[in-house]
Amino acid sequence: MAKVREPAVAGMFYPAEKEELLKLLAYLCGEPYTGEKIKAKAVLVPHAGYIYSGKTACEVYKRIVIPTHVIILGPNHTGMGAPVSVYSGDAWETPLGVVEIDREIRDRLLQFYGFTPDEDAHKFEHSLEVQLPFLQYLAEKEFKITPIVLSLLRYEDALYVAKQIAKVAKDYADDVLIVISSDMSHYVPADKARELDMLAIECMERLDTACLYERVFKYNISMCGVIPAVVGIEVAKELGAKKGILVDYTHSGQVTGDYSSVVAYAGMIFV
Repeated sequence: MAKVREPAVAGMFYPAEKEELLKLLAYLCGEPYTGEKIKAKAVLVPHAGYIYSGKTACEVYKRIVIPTHVIILGPNHTGMGAPVSVYSGDAWETPLGVVEIDREIRDRLLQFYGFTPDEDAHKFEHSLEVQLPFLQYLAEKEFKITPIVLSLLRYEDALYVAKQIAKVAKDYADDVLIVISSDMSHYVPADKARELDMLAIECMERLDTACLYERVFKYNISMCGVIPAVVGIEVAKELGAKKGILVDYTHSGQVTGDYSSVVAYAGMIFV
């Protein structure tokens, strides 16, 4: 019997009803992107409640070609499961339907040391789940996913993980996308968030993951997905990416009106 992960945060981070979710996605994504779609190697997108960060996510997703193979990297907010947790079931469900796990990529990754077949890290984790409805809404063809939850790793270990993912991803050339799920600064004033986040974004724009890792810890930037970002950007480089482009930067205060303590969101495309 197929193991299907049911949504953990539908009704909280986004609507649990299909029609309501479609209506919200239509509002968040606005007019269709009229330019030529970008064949991105990777993207960085936020994972907060849709009313806060959904527009930023849409600004990224609507600009890119969503390929057949999507590898989603997210941080571990629950502390459950393995340090490098590769979802071991068969599919993920959202109110918009079921998306199959990319078994071929999953099984190849699980041959590498340190990559663990696991469901515990994924069971209640929201950072990967919230990406799926955007992908389902905007994809022009069927796609499969490889969800990977990453704990806080040493820089050297993150590079090792990236190297293994890149070995597999390279075989899919232009038909693979790395999705990096991360919010930026948490619970600081809006101007402080921007000041700190731009230090991290500068590093990501030039694909300098050593700079990113160092600055996040040196300046205490509360970017929850720094490890997915290091891993994803390194994979993107192996796939031929030359730069990161900042598409959008927003914060929760723009919705709540409270600029004294915000969570910030960046949308980036790596090409």
